[in-house]
Amino acid sequence: MESMNDKQPGRRSRLRQVALDTRPLSVPAFRRTFAGQGASYIGTMVTEVAVPVQIYADSHSSLYVGLAGLAGLVPITVFGLYGGAVADAVDRRKLYLWSSLVTWVVTLMLLAQALAGLRSVGLLLALVVVQSGGFAVSSSTRGAIIPSIVPVPMIPAANTLSYTAGNIGQILGPLVAGVLVGLPHGFSYAYGADAVLFTTALYSTFRLPSLRPAGATGRAGVRAVAEGIAYIGRHPILLMSFGLDIAAMTLAMPRALFPEAAATRFHGGVGLLYSAIAIGSILAGLFSGWIGRVCRQGVALTVAVACWAAAVFAAGLARSLALAVVLLAVAGAADLVSVVYRQTILQTYAPDELRGRMQGVFTVVVSGGPRLGDLRAGAMAAATSLSVAWSGSAAVCFAVVIIAGVSVRSFWHYQPAQTSGAGETGAGEPGDGGAQPEDERRAS
Repeated sequence: MESMNDKQPGRRSRLRQVALDTRPLSVPAFRRTFAGQGASYIGTMVTEVAVPVQIYADSHSSLYVGLAGLAGLVPITVFGLYGGAVADAVDRRKLYLWSSLVTWVVTLMLLAQALAGLRSVGLLLALVVVQSGGFAVSSSTRGAIIPSIVPVPMIPAANTLSYTAGNIGQILGPLVAGVLVGLPHGFSYAYGADAVLFTTALYSTFRLPSLRPAGATGRAGVRAVAEGIAYIGRHPILLMSFGLDIAAMTLAMPRALFPEAAATRFHGGVGLLYSAIAIGSILAGLFSGWIGRVCRQGVALTVAVACWAAAVFAAGLARSLALAVVLLAVAGAADLVSVVYRQTILQTYAPDELRGRMQGVFTVVVSGGPRLGDLRAGAMAAATSLSVAWSGSAAVCFAVVIIAGVSVRSFWHYQPAQTSGAGETGAGEPGDGGAQPEDERRAS
């Protein structure tokens, strides 16, 4: 008979296979970046909640909340693309530091307007524009940095850790914001907390080594941006990974509706609504050890986005706050899986000299998509109803994702190079830019 002691190693082995993979934390540069970003995520999310809540408090209109998304879209598009090209031409550490300083200064300006009691929606929208530009450049650069500071096999785990830290911030940040904005002069406390916490990210960035990209030419302009976009256009796998994210965020992101839902349907709980998606994501992250072992990443990404849309659809029909939070948490779990696969495909597919531009497009899609979703949701709610803007659009998203994912065969059958039949020897190293096009031809 097998003893209990004999069973314990097997149980520990199974637990390690599903538990969060923390190996990238053994790399000092990643560990410092992870710690700094983890703290700054909390402050960033406090501001992410405080700004739309302040806009709604000043205007009493979900349309104006949606316009905040539009205000951030243009700078994210322009500076995300151009910032990615710059990140392929200069020291990424320096670019990351200076762009982060821009977002920190804007946070100080948000604090100043709150202390002055200006109550100007126009000023808030203008500050969102500037902050979004700084964020776009720093985000494009940060995504290109990760493959340079951790070994290739650890990239999925590093991305999972980063997004899990971000989701912790998305849980704590909105909860803290929900308390702070309810206090007298609460918006001042919210922006002040963000300013203090963001200094940790600046310190961790300052400690990074020089990170000049391989093959850097010092040339960053419209032509360099066009080269990156053309590379994506030639590879359906990259094109589909971006397309699914655009569909998920523009058609099924309900966050612009949270202030109205909290005020008219649930009579409170705006902080819980903003935290719910992140709660699901962090729970998924804690049991994410299996993500790096999935071979059919195209299928996995399609299924994850479809699950996101289905859960958002159901949450929009909920009439109790608790049920809506649970369903949004399910959506968040699916989102964590989809985000990790999208980022990993992108980071391992393109060569290093194109990673900044790939991350620039990624930033435009990942950050610009939700802002388009905010505008779409706000406009639909103003023109129709809360339920139509929330659940009706999510149902459309579900159908679009399933049809598109199955239709593009190269994406549906996509496997990373090291798992597509190459075995231990590999048919090409991830990131060499050579193995994946062959995978596309073989899949089609």
